[in-house]
Amino acid sequence: MRRQVMRWISMGVLVVVLVTAFIMLGRWQLDRLEQRRERNSAVVAHENDEVQHYTDVMNKTIEEGDQWFTVTATGTFEPQQFQVRYRTHDNAYGTEVVGVLTTQEGDHLLVDRGFLARESGQPDGEMPPVMTGEVTITGYVHRNEYGDENAQTPHGDQVRLINSDSLGEALGMDLVNGYVILIESDPADTGGLTPLGTPELTEGSHFSYALQWFSFAAIAVGGLVVLIRADIRDRKKAKRKAAEAAASPESPVGSPDAVDAGGKVGGS
Repeated sequence: MRRQVMRWISMGVLVVVLVTAFIMLGRWQLDRLEQRRERNSAVVAHENDEVQHYTDVMNKTIEEGDQWFTVTATGTFEPQQFQVRYRTHDNAYGTEVVGVLTTQEGDHLLVDRGFLARESGQPDGEMPPVMTGEVTITGYVHRNEYGDENAQTPHGDQVRLINSDSLGEALGMDLVNGYVILIESDPADTGGLTPLGTPELTEGSHFSYALQWFSFAAIAVGGLVVLIRADIRDRKKAKRKAAEAAASPESPVGSPDAVDAGGKVGGS
């Protein structure tokens, strides 16, 4: 019995760990869903707004609700630009190219020039040359991306997340918070990049994924209960058989157990 109880305890600890992990993953998916809904609301709220000068919007820390305003800026691009790896666009894999526009106002503004598709089985394509001369850009405001510090820190001219604080530190520049997703420029960008545009206004699969994780948690708890009940049922069954065996008549005459040491049948 003690061995069985220890088995139940071990299984219980494992189930607690699994359930905790499943619930955390489910809540993470719900958080992602809420972020998606906030993003969609911001897109809808600002899609019909007039184009504003970037200084009217990007004069503070850009938050979720500040995104997708359409802004414009004029200036020249710095020689340094970054290739943002592990990106997808319209079901294609590739990179994005981010440059730094030094505006007429003297600010340094991050601009995501667009998407560069990667051929299947091939390495990332080479970044197009930096746009030269004075350029007027129009684009959508986007907040900084956050994650692992290593992903925010550029390695050479490559980076995984677009974060004005991290890129500014690497460049030794004070960058405007957030960045601009390019819609169009004058003169036009001839680098062959695909503009990103606004995201699809869908909620994705986050809710169904959350339900799956919560279901896994319920299944884990239910499985432990079934296991313990099966063990208890088997133990009761074994006890009942043992009791029946103990209460059964003595072995019949003629059986080997009935012959005593003197060779007589049925005892003395």
